[in-house]
Amino acid sequence: MTSTGFLTPPPHTADAQRFYDEDVTEHGYVMNASRLWAYQPGTRAKLFELMSTALSDHKLSYRERGILVSACASSLGDSYCSLAWGSKLAGKAGTPVAASVLTGDDAVLTPTERAMAAWARKVARDPNATTAEDVQELREAGLDDARIFAITTFVALRIAFSTVNDALGSRPDAEYRTNAPSEVLAAVTWGRPIDDPSD
Repeated sequence: MTSTGFLTPPPHTADAQRFYDEDVTEHGYVMNASRLWAYQPGTRAKLFELMSTALSDHKLSYRERGILVSACASSLGDSYCSLAWGSKLAGKAGTPVAASVLTGDDAVLTPTERAMAAWARKVARDPNATTAEDVQELREAGLDDARIFAITTFVALRIAFSTVNDALGSRPDAEYRTNAPSEVLAAVTWGRPIDDPSD
């Protein structure tokens, strides 16, 4: 297995290099997911643009997005996005919040956040099992139908991103061994193991 999972490293292009440079600026290293998506950097850019567009009229806070992605990724069994967004959520909302969302214990969340997390899990686990009553619970938590559509679309696009990474064997970056909060590391017991640079 390589840093691009089951695939061989893609050809080096200017678009891929822009991904790598952005990673180094933001994280200090090139993420395995970026190396994988270097096969189609334009597709990844458009996918992330779609995610941004889905939420553009709804002003979700960073904490709310972190809750949605952490709840979704953990329900999918995606260790990579669970570690990445669990760590981000810990930085914004505190480690106890991040660890609780990852493990499905939403007691520390607001009623609206609890409804959003529960919905993200339902969409990730079995979208055909959702009901009108589930949507009504979101309304009762303060979300109007436009916002419900927006967060559902956002979660679905995150599922698409995770699915590509997971199916092609992309493993969480080795840096998470030291960069992720210990409570987040302990919570993520699913998915592919963290990368080992010696592999």
